[in-house]
Amino acid sequence: MTTISTRALTRSFGPVTAVSDLTLDLPSGVVGLVGANGAGKSTLIKMLLGLMPPTSGTASILGLDCLTEGLAIREIVGYMPESECLPLDVAATEFLVHMARMSGLPANVARERAADTLRHVGLYEERYRPIGGYSTGMKQRVKLAQALVHDPRLVFLDEPTNGLDPAGRDDMLDLIARVSGDFGISVVVTSHLLGELERISDHIVVIEAGTLRRSTSTADATQMSGSLLVEVTEQSDAVAERLRGRGAAVVAGPTPGTLAVEITDADVAGWVVSAAAELGVGLVRLQRRRHHLAEMFETTPTPGEVKR
Repeated sequence: MTTISTRALTRSFGPVTAVSDLTLDLPSGVVGLVGANGAGKSTLIKMLLGLMPPTSGTASILGLDCLTEGLAIREIVGYMPESECLPLDVAATEFLVHMARMSGLPANVARERAADTLRHVGLYEERYRPIGGYSTGMKQRVKLAQALVHDPRLVFLDEPTNGLDPAGRDDMLDLIARVSGDFGISVVVTSHLLGELERISDHIVVIEAGTLRRSTSTADATQMSGSLLVEVTEQSDAVAERLRGRGAAVVAGPTPGTLAVEITDADVAGWVVSAAAELGVGLVRLQRRRHHLAEMFETTPTPGEVKR
C-alpha cells in the first residue's frame, strides 16, 4: 500500500529551492528519511501535512491531496516535532486529553485514548505529574504519545531519539517498532543516526539539497556483500598474509583484529579456517558481511543509479 505519493514536488523561497522535482511513492511500514540539515526534510514534511503549499507539483497522503485536504490529513496523521513544545506546568494526561480533543475526539473518548496511549509509552503511572518534572526520555515519550493519541494511520517522527542516552534510544526505537508492528500505524522517521534507521526501517529515502538521492528498501540497501568478515584472537596480519599467499584479496576490517576477505573463490572460507589453524590462533567470527546504510553516503550515484 502506498501511503505517500509525490510528483515533481517543488518548493522555492525566492531564489532558493528547498525541494526540487521530488517524485516518490512510499510504502506502509517504517520509512527512514535521511538528509543533512538544510536538505529539505522539514519543508517536505510541512508540504505533506498541508501546512505549506508547493511551488509546483503534487503530493498526497493516504489518497488525500496535500494542497486541498490538509485538515482531513491532519485528522488521520500524527506529528512528533524535534523542538521542545510541551507545556511544562501541565500533567501529561491533561495535555494528551487536550490534544485528542483538538483532533475532534469527544471528551470521554479523549480521556480513554489519553490513558491508553500513556500506558503504551510507559508513562501511565506518571500521568498526573507535571511534564516539567519529567526526564528528557519521558518528555520524548510524551511527544510520541501526543502524536498517537488520536489513533492516526500515519505518524511523522522528527529526530525522536534526540538528546537520549543509549538506553533511552533503545527504548524509543522499540516503541517505534511497536507502533508499526503491533498497531499497524505507518511511520516516517527522520534521524541523522543511520544505525538507528537501519535497525527499525523497512524503507529508506535519502534527500540531498532538496533532491531525491535514493529511495530503496532497507533489505536492498543492506544486502549481503561479496566479502567475508573474519575476526581472530591475534596475529590478524599473519592471517592476512597467509590468505594473500593463496590469492585472496584482504583488507583490514572495521575493528581491530578483523579482516574483510573478498569472496573470489568458493574455497575462501576454507582458506580462512586453514590459515587460523596453521598459525594456532582462535577464529572468533567468520560470516558473510552485510552492507550498511552509511555506505550509501560514501559515493554519489549517477542519475541512472538512483533507485526510485
